[in-house]
Amino acid sequence: MKTKNLVLIVILGLIVLVGGCVGCGAVGFQRNTVQLDENVKSKWGNVQSEYQRRADLIPNLVSTVKGEANFEQTTLQNVISARARATSIQVNPNDLTPEKIQQFQQAQGQLSVALGRLLAVAENYPTLRANDAFRGLQTQLEGTENRIKVARNDFNTAVQGYNSTIRVFPNNIYAGWFHFDPKGYFEAEAGSEKAPTVNFLDSSK
Repeated sequence: MKTKNLVLIVILGLIVLVGGCVGCGAVGFQRNTVQLDENVKSKWGNVQSEYQRRADLIPNLVSTVKGEANFEQTTLQNVISARARATSIQVNPNDLTPEKIQQFQQAQGQLSVALGRLLAVAENYPTLRANDAFRGLQTQLEGTENRIKVARNDFNTAVQGYNSTIRVFPNNIYAGWFHFDPKGYFEAEAGSEKAPTVNFLDSSK
């Protein structure tokens, strides 16, 4: 066998070997990343569910507050408007881009601020604070806020695992082939480290 042919065979063998390794790596990456992607989507579903739970409580809260004479109408209307904006933003689990997550978070944050203002103003109305329905809704909102925090943290953890996987070499190359794009995180709200604690108990006690 001529040396030229031998070299050609060796080169072709190396190409086949490298190609096979790359192919196996790509297949393994694709399978693993699909699982990570599905986990992110599942965690996102939990986030949406908890935010929807909060949105569902607000109409009853508004109805209860409306029964209080001379309650600040601007504060009440701000909650209604903020809820409408928050519930109008729907993020497709297949399109969890940083921009979409930021838009969703901003709308939900505005609703949180409006709710916080309403609950703070309600402290000025003794009969409202003594209303069992109102106090029950406060307790439910407090529990929901805690579940939202847990769901957001779980989502961020899932996204971190996914994003970390697609960024390292050679996974970043495979990610381009299979169209696995980075996903967005929930970020800490501006000033959240100084956010006041809402007291859901009757301040008259």
